Amino acid sequence: MSAGSARSASPIESPSPRVALRRRSSSGYSRKQAHGPPPLSTIPSVYFDEGFHLENPRTFDIVSEKSEVVTPAPGSVDKKTANGSAPAPRKALATNAILQEKLSWYMDTVEMHLISSISTASTTFFTALGSLKELHSEAADSVEQIKTLRKELEALDQEIATSGLEIVQKQRRRENLQQLNNAVKQLKDIVESVETCETLVEAGDLQKALNNIDSLENLIAGRGTTISTGKGSPAPQLRDLRDAVALKGVGDDISALRFRVGKAFESQLLEILLRDLRRHIDELSTREVLSRWSSAAMRSRGGHSRDQSAFPAYLAKTEDLRSQLMPVLVGLHRSKHIAIAIASYREVVMREIRNLVKRPLPTSHDDDNESMVSASTVSSKRLTQQEKSSILARNLRALDEQDAEELFVKIYVSVTETLRRLTTQVKVLFDVASSIGEAPTPTNDRSPSQLKSPPLNSANRDIQEDIHMTMDMASLLGQAVDTSQDKIVKVLRVRSEQSARLPLVWFLRYFTLNLFFANECESISGRSGISLKTVVNAHIKDFIQSHGDAKKQELAQAMESDQWDAKDFTENDTVLLNRVLECSTKDSKSWTEGTQIWMPFSECQNDEDAKVNGRPRAESNGTTKEKTRSAIIDSEPFILPNSAILCLKGMTHFLHLITGIPSVAPDISTSLISYLQLFNSRCTQLILGAGATRSAGLKNITTRHLALASQGLAFISTLIPHVREFVRRHAGSGPSVNNASVASLMGEFDKVRRQFQEHQNNIYDKLVEIMSGRAAMHAKTIKSIPWEQEAASTVNEYMERLVKETVTLHRVLTKHLPEGTVQLIMSPVFESYKSQIGNALQALEVKNEIATNRMESDINYLIGRLSKIDGLGDTGDYLLNIVKSKRSEQTTAKTSSESKVEKDNDTNTSKTDGTDDEDAQKTPGASNSST
Repeated sequence: MSAGSARSASPIESPSPRVALRRRSSSGYSRKQAHGPPPLSTIPSVYFDEGFHLENPRTFDIVSEKSEVVTPAPGSVDKKTANGSAPAPRKALATNAILQEKLSWYMDTVEMHLISSISTASTTFFTALGSLKELHSEAADSVEQIKTLRKELEALDQEIATSGLEIVQKQRRRENLQQLNNAVKQLKDIVESVETCETLVEAGDLQKALNNIDSLENLIAGRGTTISTGKGSPAPQLRDLRDAVALKGVGDDISALRFRVGKAFESQLLEILLRDLRRHIDELSTREVLSRWSSAAMRSRGGHSRDQSAFPAYLAKTEDLRSQLMPVLVGLHRSKHIAIAIASYREVVMREIRNLVKRPLPTSHDDDNESMVSASTVSSKRLTQQEKSSILARNLRALDEQDAEELFVKIYVSVTETLRRLTTQVKVLFDVASSIGEAPTPTNDRSPSQLKSPPLNSANRDIQEDIHMTMDMASLLGQAVDTSQDKIVKVLRVRSEQSARLPLVWFLRYFTLNLFFANECESISGRSGISLKTVVNAHIKDFIQSHGDAKKQELAQAMESDQWDAKDFTENDTVLLNRVLECSTKDSKSWTEGTQIWMPFSECQNDEDAKVNGRPRAESNGTTKEKTRSAIIDSEPFILPNSAILCLKGMTHFLHLITGIPSVAPDISTSLISYLQLFNSRCTQLILGAGATRSAGLKNITTRHLALASQGLAFISTLIPHVREFVRRHAGSGPSVNNASVASLMGEFDKVRRQFQEHQNNIYDKLVEIMSGRAAMHAKTIKSIPWEQEAASTVNEYMERLVKETVTLHRVLTKHLPEGTVQLIMSPVFESYKSQIGNALQALEVKNEIATNRMESDINYLIGRLSKIDGLGDTGDYLLNIVKSKRSEQTTAKTSSESKVEKDNDTNTSKTDGTDDEDAQKTPGASNSST
């Protein structure tokens, strides 16, 4: 569409948009001037956007409010008109008057706001502009003044400042040179001080060397003063030269000097402490130490200990040790060597403990090899370690019991007392360490020992901590005890066989010594010493077996050679008997005195022990009559053979052993029971079994032998209940008591006693059997005696023998056995007489009065001789009644015979003379038969 047609289409009367807008704007401004311009918020924000560009279609579309720039041609139809959904037609931009009005109004609103803002700021602007002009003029004046001042300052700088600065620079340079000079002097003093310290260390002046080392360190650190300060000159200012390259090696030199000083003080410390240990060992009293061990053992068992001195020896003489340790410990602290010195002392202590065990041992060189020295054998003299060990073991086994005890006492006492003194030394070290404080470095004329002891502070706490941590007493004592016991166990094992065969008292002393040593080690270190106790317990078991076998062999040999005669029960035997009788309630002091190891086992004690505990009896040679005393138990006498007395002594050995080692009372009691059973069985074999006829050369076993054997059995049987209660006291008092085993052990003692009593009854039966045999033999003799004949003696020989044997039996029994036992034996003997003699007499046919008279005479003889013997009872009357019955029978037979003869004479008067002669011959015969 052309421009002409467009203009004809627009309304002719409508004015130009700009003219209309300007007119409305002016008229609107005049109307709204009183009210102020409209706010800018009425204008769309797109006009205030910094990126406002009309060429942007989106911006243009907003500003034009979607008006078309060119009016579309008429008749153009959109594709969607057929569907009836064509959009509303847009106005052309040139004909959109409303849009033009809005744009004009927007411009007027902005213009009004601009006019208002300019009018508001114009007054202030012009005022500021006037002030700016004044400032500009003042600045110009100031510039002129500055120029003038600069010219004046240049003159002053040239005249005063430059020359003054040169003076200051020269002064600073001089100060630097002075400091350099001081540093050089300080270096010189450091070098000289190092040489001085080395000289002092070489000379052994350790305290002065430490002082110089401290001064040297202060000098290097810039503290203190130099050594070569001139008179009248001020002290030079020192510098900290520790980081100086030239002194890098001096620190190592100082450390080396301190180490050398520390080693020197360490040597002094070791010498002082080791000398103190050895002095203590050399001066201590072995008797006092062993007595103290015994008192400690008694206290642990709840007993009363012996009175001891106020302080043990290992706690004494500490003041001298303290005074000696003070400067040494101070030196070690200053040389920073305490931990190293204490560690070295630990090693020295362990080495000393090993030497204490090794030193008293016998030499490991063979004497024969030492004496045979020749040119050909010099090279072969060097023994190997195995050969030395073999020789040492042989020499250890060759020691007698006294030498062995002295060896063990020396080792045990020296080891334990060394450890005890060691604990005291450590306490002194802690005490001395608590006296060391952070005191100033002492001068040359004042030793550290003269310094006043400061209170406890961080310094001495650190020293004590170093000593405690390095020494580690619990570990050191435990290690020392273990080391010593390991070496001692080897020695004990070498002497195992000799220890198991020691005499009783020596073994108890050996056991007590080891027990005390183990207790002391446990008290010191807290360790029980399992290996040592194991070896000693093995020795105890071996000794119990060996001791029991030896005592049984000794008893068996003595019983085989015993003549079974009554032996004198001496005063020493009575002492032993009283010990056994009292053992049920208390232990004999003599059984504990031998184990007092602090007392030497002298020869007099050996003699007393031999006299009381087994000295052989001197046999009688028959020229003198041996005095025979009885053993008395509760007013009952016992006449004993030598075997029973030896059995009593053997029992005391077992009881002595139980007293010394109560912990193994069951094992010892078992051996004692076996010993008693041996006595019973050997007595049976030798007496009832007639073994003594072969072993001792007895012709036969007599009533006396049987009676003495019975007394010996009764004597031991009476002692068994006392021994039983003694064993119950000791076996039932241990920490781990087995009531069942104790009850079983008591049952074994009761069983042995019953065996003894049965043996006694067998002996009594044997006596009755012997006499019954004698009576049977005499009964046979009765049958062979011609009783009808006249005898020269009024008593037949058999009766005399029977009465004599009976009287002898009664006399022997009365001499050796109690009255009740005698009656117990004689009653069955007489019963056997009553039975066998009575039967023999009843079996006889009495033909005449002579026979009855002879029988009656024998019985009256028996009654007359034996009527005073208890137990005879009615035996005599019974036998006499038999004889009387024989007499009455004989009288009755004679009467009946005479009556028959008279009757025959009356009825046969017509017989021949020959028949009468025959009757007359029978009569005398009948008469003789009657008699």
